[in-house]
Amino acid sequence: MASKPTYSSEIAFQSDRRKAAVELIKIISDLWYDFSIELVLFRNQLMDRNVSEILKLHEYAGEIINKPISIFDSVEMAQAIKLLNLPASKLDIGKLTFEYHKEEATNHSISSFLSKKLIAANQQPKLKPKDVVLYGFGRIGRLVARELMGNSGNGSQLRLRAIVTRDKLTPTLLEKRAALLRSDSIHGDFHGTVRVDTKLQALIINGMTVYIISAAKPEDIDYTSFDINEALIIDNTGAFRDQEALQRHLSAKGVKKVLLTAPGKGIPNIVHGVNHLNYAPENIDIFSAASCTTNAITPILKVIEDSLGVVHGHLETIHAYTNDQNLVDNMHSKYRRGRAAALNMVITETGAGKAVSKALPSLENKLTSNAIRVPVPNGSLAILNLEIKKTTTLKNVNKLIKTAALSGALVEQIKYEFNDELVSSDIVGSTAPAIYDSKATIVSPNKKNIILYIWYDNEFGYSHQVIRLAKYIAKVRRFTYY
Repeated sequence: MASKPTYSSEIAFQSDRRKAAVELIKIISDLWYDFSIELVLFRNQLMDRNVSEILKLHEYAGEIINKPISIFDSVEMAQAIKLLNLPASKLDIGKLTFEYHKEEATNHSISSFLSKKLIAANQQPKLKPKDVVLYGFGRIGRLVARELMGNSGNGSQLRLRAIVTRDKLTPTLLEKRAALLRSDSIHGDFHGTVRVDTKLQALIINGMTVYIISAAKPEDIDYTSFDINEALIIDNTGAFRDQEALQRHLSAKGVKKVLLTAPGKGIPNIVHGVNHLNYAPENIDIFSAASCTTNAITPILKVIEDSLGVVHGHLETIHAYTNDQNLVDNMHSKYRRGRAAALNMVITETGAGKAVSKALPSLENKLTSNAIRVPVPNGSLAILNLEIKKTTTLKNVNKLIKTAALSGALVEQIKYEFNDELVSSDIVGSTAPAIYDSKATIVSPNKKNIILYIWYDNEFGYSHQVIRLAKYIAKVRRFTYY
């Protein structure tokens, strides 16, 4: 019979774990700021995490691979990566550690293992950071700004240089813009500094100058006067939604590409990870990142379509209320959206069901869809009711999604969730656009109908999809291993 651990031995062990986490945080920072190498742990970001968060992520990693992932192993792997002469990269130390222990018998050292696994990194061309301009500064714009400026440094692939608004640039309005960036009722305080420079008409974010430009028309702006060249415009205003309107951005001096953060007409609608490789940035100047709901359901639907086949299905999205609804009952262009958003469940339409086919043509005319706006400010749930071609089991469905979340083209898009009691507030802040609720999945008795529950942070998760697509469009994607 094994002896019980003593309280003092438990304290000593936990102290060692926390010291190791501190060391890992130091290596993560050194790799990023000195070598432009970003470490993740089974897709989860490690930059700007505290000790407890780092240890919690290791617990999640152990659950997803059904084998403990030690913080001490992660430190050892990170130290070995630091000694390698690698170019700008994004590396999953969880995946590397798992593979190393799996192949340990055939490898003499961690360094030789890494040299073999990461050999392709040295074949990557050197990246040149690209200028980014946010056209509009609403919910998505501010979250994108936070992400781009939060970890700015030598490793930055995208440089936020300016923000365009239609406001008159008074000191008061600049302070209001700064205040909305600093504080957010849903996502909390920005972990950095924001101050106003009225002389430059700019925000100084983490010590970096971001110009605030006032313009009524996109074509009237001369970005080169701000030393901004070949910029990617991320349009999050919602005012320009088709090819003709968005083309106006390209008439401005200093603009190279345009990315719309909404479904677009007459332009490629992209779900990064699913269909982005079908559209070469060399040949196309205007892109759409589709909608948050489309980004949530399409990765999951791709897994099911590729493995089981979809006959037909229905999407119902239980969506957080948005700024296009009324706070109290009032006139609205849509009947039900005029009712008080924080007091009612509101049935409305969504184009996500049809939009999926733009990324997955095989699903054209196979999905119907509707939406219910509910009284939460953020955090949504998509319910997919699918008739499938092949029979399956609950175990098999979960295995298919888990495999896609661990390896392949969709590891950034799908998070596999084990939690028995997951609710909407739990998923706020997730970088994955699709969070698969494995405990909620239902398979019919005849094994030909499945019901899948996909959570998504309709603001934060979607913003990260926008950034992923932006890096692809700007051709600044680093070597990745995950």
